[in-house]
Amino acid sequence: MEVNAAYLFGLIFVSVLVMVIAISKFHQHPFIVMTVISIAVGLIWGVEPGKVVDTVKSGFGGILTSIGIVILCGTIIGKILEKTGAALTMANTILGIVGQKNSVVAIGAMGYITGIPVFCDSGFVVLSPINRALAQQSNTSLAVMGTALSGGLYATHCLVPPTPGPIAMAGTLNADLGLTILVGLVLSIPAVLVAILYAKKVASTVQIPANSEFTMEELEKKYGKLPGACASFAPLLLPIVLIALASVANFPTRPLGDGTARMLITFFGNPVIALLLGVFLSMMLIPASEKKNTLAWITEGVTDSAAILVITGAGGSFGAILKLLPIADAAKGLFGTSLGILLPFAVSMVLKLAMGASTVAMITTASMMAPLMETMGFVSPLQKVLVVMAIGAGSMVASHANDSYFWVVSQFSDMKPSEAYKCQTGMTAVMGLVIAAILYGLTMVL
Repeated sequence: MEVNAAYLFGLIFVSVLVMVIAISKFHQHPFIVMTVISIAVGLIWGVEPGKVVDTVKSGFGGILTSIGIVILCGTIIGKILEKTGAALTMANTILGIVGQKNSVVAIGAMGYITGIPVFCDSGFVVLSPINRALAQQSNTSLAVMGTALSGGLYATHCLVPPTPGPIAMAGTLNADLGLTILVGLVLSIPAVLVAILYAKKVASTVQIPANSEFTMEELEKKYGKLPGACASFAPLLLPIVLIALASVANFPTRPLGDGTARMLITFFGNPVIALLLGVFLSMMLIPASEKKNTLAWITEGVTDSAAILVITGAGGSFGAILKLLPIADAAKGLFGTSLGILLPFAVSMVLKLAMGASTVAMITTASMMAPLMETMGFVSPLQKVLVVMAIGAGSMVASHANDSYFWVVSQFSDMKPSEAYKCQTGMTAVMGLVIAAILYGLTMVL
């Protein structure tokens, strides 16, 4: 059956527009808005009503299966780091090294490094406590810090293996994995610089206080002595290191083999297990005089995560409904092969905007491009890698309401939806377009 591309993308555009207006202008809760619109889109497209309801439920549960426990553990760690003063210790340590004026660059660089082995959603949750503390200590808007951190994580998430999207693209397009990693690492640098610049110039117009519960002076007066730097960083660094090791162990070349060592590293490097270990490490920071408050602090963390979980789940519902629609088939007829390197970028961008999930957009576009590679002249090792980069750049444009990462960034950065569109959506759009322009320039001279 032929797909009416104009009708399909018109339906998606209108649904997103209604969503933005309902949330931003009429101040409706994102959970209600996205759930209702998910159902409406499915019914309008003609999906059987029972299947619509089942898909909304499975989409909600599916995204929480993926990152629900990670978000819960992350908010608990953040709450304990804040209550014990460890977050401020970390912030002061970093500022002591890079200087207060470089705090935005520092958090962007942390995101760049963390995003290589860690999913951007998980990375933002893990680094959120230090992001908030840095914002307070450097007297910087949380919108600026959150945007820079998000961009740093997003760049390597979309361009550098071993994150699932880039590594799947390299496999599908027969691109050399080592060259893909090298080019991705280099190309991610201008992407992060663009994110940092955007944060300083655009996100700085959005003023969001860090809202830390205590100042350094109040905590020092309360506890006498704050946790040391090593102990403070441990609850965050241990999960990152474990997840990174698991990524290495699962590399296609199997550098650690397939024996017990790999099994153990893969187990402890699972984000759920790694974050749980982080929770236990953070509990060790609680001074003896405050042990009686451990349950109360953990409960606060669980309570704080509730809004994030329901909004993220609703975003998963919307994404699941969109996956029922023949978006990939509709996208095939929109572009011609004469676009060159901009073709994989454009297809990936359309799929990302329509479906929300960068990884899905990457894998789907790579599958669509595979049979066209020889026809379009993308046959050398470098050309294949540039196609991988173009698809990754397209999958950046742009993170908005149907993307779980949009809600993770906005909720952990205290952004209103309208502010998140300005900071997160705008920043990711500019990142992807800049990388596409760089790639187009490279294909002109190579």
